Amino acid sequence: MRHCFYNESVGFFYNNSRKELSAHWRPKDVLPVALGLPVSAVVLLANALVIAAVATNRRFHHPIYYLLANLAAADLFAGVAYMFLMFHTGPRTAQLSLRAWFLRQSLLDTSLTASVVNLLAIAVERHRTVLAMQLHSEMSAQRVVGMIFSIWAAALLLGLIPSYGWHCLCSLESCSRMAPLYSRSYLTFWAVSNLAVFLVMVLVYGHIFVYVRRRMARMARHTGAHPRHRDTVLALVKTVTIILGAFVVCWTPGQVLLLLDGLGCQSCDVLAVEKYVLLLAEVNSLINAVVYSWRDGEMRSTFRRLLCFPCLRNSTYAAPQRGLHSHNGHFTVDSAI
Repeated sequence: MRHCFYNESVGFFYNNSRKELSAHWRPKDVLPVALGLPVSAVVLLANALVIAAVATNRRFHHPIYYLLANLAAADLFAGVAYMFLMFHTGPRTAQLSLRAWFLRQSLLDTSLTASVVNLLAIAVERHRTVLAMQLHSEMSAQRVVGMIFSIWAAALLLGLIPSYGWHCLCSLESCSRMAPLYSRSYLTFWAVSNLAVFLVMVLVYGHIFVYVRRRMARMARHTGAHPRHRDTVLALVKTVTIILGAFVVCWTPGQVLLLLDGLGCQSCDVLAVEKYVLLLAEVNSLINAVVYSWRDGEMRSTFRRLLCFPCLRNSTYAAPQRGLHSHNGHFTVDSAI
């Protein structure tokens, strides 16, 4: 019968994983906090603004914008989780109970998982809409609510699993180095799951781009080249490049690091950069708000009204809705896919 170490301290597991736990603040502890707190504050502000814009502007009461608001909620939650981490890291880690340590990690895992799954849901929704050549998805309100519920259910499941059994409190030899109370098998599972989501996103957005390019080419042959044809395709390429590029840059380093740790790579110095790759993943929560919202003209107008309502209350912003629409028989695609 296995012996479990439920009554041990956090320091006991850190020593077991050979992860240094300092009693005082070191430069390598202070720097991530100094960088992380401002990033978290901006993430909170930017995503709260997106949620407020969708809630107050009736033009945004469509499935894609509900998913964008849900993505903003997930990223706002990520900002809160990261800020909680910043106030419970460094020397304060040793003061945490096992339950508080699991809470700290679960908040991060749940919020980041919700953000990633939301990105996938948006990619799938855009794929359905673009292929149907529609401005907005015809998804019912019940289906959107069901999708949002499923996103958070999946995020909570993956975030809470370690706290309720997938840990190493009863198997010290399987403990991770980066997360000394987590089992390495869980880190491997989480990393592989996120890399799989990324692969699906690449396939979905790649198919969107190929479909739109072929559609535009057929229209150009049959009706003559439309002046907005090239601009539309280039805008689509730019947006897809930003979306996938940001995801790769922000997420891949962390997932690779988790995978190496999960696979038990002894020669890999995963602890040297772990705090910085986590901060990089948090930065994606800010980039999401920019890419998916600020590139939309109507969204920008709504932001201006929200941020400067007293001085602009006599002004009118009438930016046209952007999306997939017909212009003299030619379809164009919203650059903020």
